[in-house]
Amino acid sequence: MQGRPENTTTTDERHSSRVTFEVNGTAREVTLDNRTTLLDTLREHLDLTGAKKGCDHGQCGSCTVLLDGRRVKSCLVFAVTLNGRSVVTVEGLAEPGQLSPLQAAFIAHDAFQCGYCTPGQLCSARGMLDEVTRGWPSAVTDDLGAPVDLTDAEIRERMAGNLCRCAAYPHIVAAVRETAATR
Repeated sequence: MQGRPENTTTTDERHSSRVTFEVNGTAREVTLDNRTTLLDTLREHLDLTGAKKGCDHGQCGSCTVLLDGRRVKSCLVFAVTLNGRSVVTVEGLAEPGQLSPLQAAFIAHDAFQCGYCTPGQLCSARGMLDEVTRGWPSAVTDDLGAPVDLTDAEIRERMAGNLCRCAAYPHIVAAVRETAATR
């Protein structure tokens, strides 16, 4: 038997899906290999390079984004799970040409050092502050029935999933504390 086999679907077509979701307020539709992560979708297919590929194992937090308002490590999320969902990256934390209060505080407190982890730190801090606003406790929250007291220990615990190789942690805590005080 010569020529193509009867099943003419290519490997790419059999293992790809069309995904429609929102990124930073804009509807996006892409066709991707089913194994493509959210991180690779953002960086390689949508040219949103803020989220960084650090460890590619969900351990460093450099790729943290907000998915439906919650912090996720985008290297661990398959893009095919995104249909109808909303993603916010560091590029979407503020209006174009402006800084969010959190971004301004990071600059004021020199909380970015080399800058590699900063996009993930910013997205994680934004998600963490939203969790505090909703009254979600952490492992170090003293009184589960009272509003969360955003102490330095509380901020450090909530930001523990984001590593900084430059050790800018005290500056990051100060920036988050300042932003929380103005909310």
